[in-house]
Amino acid sequence: MVNYSDRITRDPKVCGGEAVMQGTRVPLRTVLASLADGDSPEAIIAAFPVLTIDHVRAAIAYAAVSAAEDLPFLGMPAA
Repeated sequence: MVNYSDRITRDPKVCGGEAVMQGTRVPLRTVLASLADGDSPEAIIAAFPVLTIDHVRAAIAYAAVSAAEDLPFLGMPAA
């Protein structure tokens, strides 16, 4: 799995301490929202040229770890 901590950072002096993609002012939530809306990694990078594919992968890895730690498994819907 991608080490998201290398690409996501928080600094009280940058975007009010919101999680951003390392070396940018692009919020993590913006990348995740774009992915949730169906945008491809390539489209996200085109919209935010300061990002790399590694930034997008880190956002996905962060979401995966967060889901594994915080969200209960709701099970499969009945067929």
